[in-house]
Amino acid sequence: MPLDRRKLERYSIHDRPSLVTPSAFAKECVPGKSFEEFLQSLPNFLQANGLLDLIDCVVGAVQKDKPILVLYGAHVVKVGLSPLFCQALSEGWVTYAATNGAGTIHDLELARFGRTSEDVAASLDDGSFGMARETGTEWNEAVHEGSVAQIGLGEAVGRWILSHDGQTKGDSILATANERGRPVTSHVAIGTDITHSHPEANGADLGATSYRDFERLCERVIELHEGGVVINIGSAVILPEVFLKALAVARNLHGPVESFTAANLDMNRHYRPLQNILNRPTQKSGKALEIIGPHEILVPMLFQGVCERLGSSAE
Repeated sequence: MPLDRRKLERYSIHDRPSLVTPSAFAKECVPGKSFEEFLQSLPNFLQANGLLDLIDCVVGAVQKDKPILVLYGAHVVKVGLSPLFCQALSEGWVTYAATNGAGTIHDLELARFGRTSEDVAASLDDGSFGMARETGTEWNEAVHEGSVAQIGLGEAVGRWILSHDGQTKGDSILATANERGRPVTSHVAIGTDITHSHPEANGADLGATSYRDFERLCERVIELHEGGVVINIGSAVILPEVFLKALAVARNLHGPVESFTAANLDMNRHYRPLQNILNRPTQKSGKALEIIGPHEILVPMLFQGVCERLGSSAE
């Protein structure tokens, strides 16, 4: 028997719940629009909604004196976002932060020598990749001093930068964090960083300082309970793994660490941030936000949005 489409059961579009209506459309561009007006003119969909939601969560955490933990990869430093992070640490938009080993290396190179990042492909063939003498010497000496002083790796590199002259020391995340009493923890995987190849490197120093930072991070994660915010920016593997273990330790020793906002900002979707930052930590309570886009655009928009809203609320 031939298909008879006349028998299909249909309904009126006016009775159907619809996901898209003009009320959610973007607003037209006009000259002289303020940044807050720009934010409000974004379409009410997907990533734009996520960004606005995250801004609100950070602002709410600041106003309620709840912690904002930012986990950041080295790419954040390499695309010129250090001044924004320094401001965020100074203003309290970020209350503490954690990075990998590379994040501290690029911070040190910029602060001390005014330059960082090399062409890996061009230098790998002849074995010169990662062999800058000053970087290897100073970073490892800073870590050794940190080991002797029984402090964390991130704080150790920050102290080194503060105690030495540098071309752009004022834009150092690590130095600013130390000055503001919010030392950044650094979580190192042996063999992943160029400084591990140098003769000054000492495994015992790396292990002692980085493990001390892991313990410090565990203590900080406890504070996320009921209103804190954790944001992962540009770390696809190390920091999501470290955060998950720190959360497990915090819950084991302290009890519930729930009802916080977890966000991931990155150029691409990755398995570990999705599972270890967003899904697993918030599976019982809290909020998970994934915002995909370039760091050099998303991070300035996030912090400018926070700045606008906190500024207007203080007036």
